[in-house]
Amino acid sequence: MIQNISILGSTGSIGTQTLDVVDKLGLKVCALTASTNINLLEEQVRKYKPELAVVFDEDKAKIFKENIKDTNTSVLCGMDGLIAAATINKTDLVLNSVVGMVGLQPTIAAANAKKNIALANKETLVAGGRLVTDAVKKNGVELLPVDSEHSAIFQCLQGIPDKKMLKKIILTASGGPFFGRTIDELKTVTIEQALSHPNWSMGAKITIDSATMMNKGLEIIEAKWLFDVSSENIDVVVHRESIIHSLIECIDNSVLAQLGMPDMRIPIQYAITYPERYQSPVSELSLTKIGKLTFFEPDYDTFKCLGACKKALELGGTATAIANGANEEANKLFREGKISFLDIGELVMGAVDSVSNFEPADVRDVLNADSLARQYVKDKVS
Repeated sequence: MIQNISILGSTGSIGTQTLDVVDKLGLKVCALTASTNINLLEEQVRKYKPELAVVFDEDKAKIFKENIKDTNTSVLCGMDGLIAAATINKTDLVLNSVVGMVGLQPTIAAANAKKNIALANKETLVAGGRLVTDAVKKNGVELLPVDSEHSAIFQCLQGIPDKKMLKKIILTASGGPFFGRTIDELKTVTIEQALSHPNWSMGAKITIDSATMMNKGLEIIEAKWLFDVSSENIDVVVHRESIIHSLIECIDNSVLAQLGMPDMRIPIQYAITYPERYQSPVSELSLTKIGKLTFFEPDYDTFKCLGACKKALELGGTATAIANGANEEANKLFREGKISFLDIGELVMGAVDSVSNFEPADVRDVLNADSLARQYVKDKVS
């Protein structure tokens, strides 16, 4: 098991739960990062005494540096700071749980610094795809999934001796707060309603992504890169109880599933301790108390983000980065009350159809595609 860890996004939902696991396992924290939450970051710095703390926002970083000047922790800001945290010398594992495209460059930097990566940042693989997997292969490092669905697939794959025996990946989706709603019923959805997830506690951006099912679309793209499977071999099933976290179907039509309570500390801990398992702070699963498990087809017509992601994956090139960038911008505009809930899916699909797609040669190309997608959304809304 690893002894030293850096956590990118330590003040978010995944970051704080990772620190719960760190406490239980007795790991040393080398670096912590936050976007703007300097109050919680200060608490974490004083408890874990990392070598480096990073605040992405430059103005907040100046305040934070003054606030912790009595400690031995260095303070950096911006993308350079995130990359420094991802490549810090002593760390064995970089857990990347930042939200959005900002996670791409630190992930590639960590791989190039020969650091193993526990990835909870979907956008890294959605936008960077082959650039990330090539860096991982070139440097011989582990890329370990933290998302509950991809962790479930990863765990199930340990049960087959040869990947040639894999027929299909089946990702489960909670369906979010609007499962079963019609388009007409979604026209008046409020921000508060969209932020009310039935099963999981997550940050605002990811919770909205779950409501639009963009989250599942991103996971389809991520699964393609994590497990080297084609899009036609990735299915989605709505499973309201969030007990089966995902499944694999083998060539003999046997199906393997990973089950557990909906608590992110299980996949976080498995990414940290892989291939070993340790006692967990998560409660045991009682199937008799759950009573029943239900399954439904996803509604691609109503939840357009899901179809947009599948189309982007089939198009290849920068199309997935375009879908992601458009969604990040539209998601933000919805949370700001500037567009409707249904506008998000329309804008993402519109960007996939309209923004120029090309094969990216490097990170700059991906960032350019992301920028073009965001501008498309801004222009449409204005």
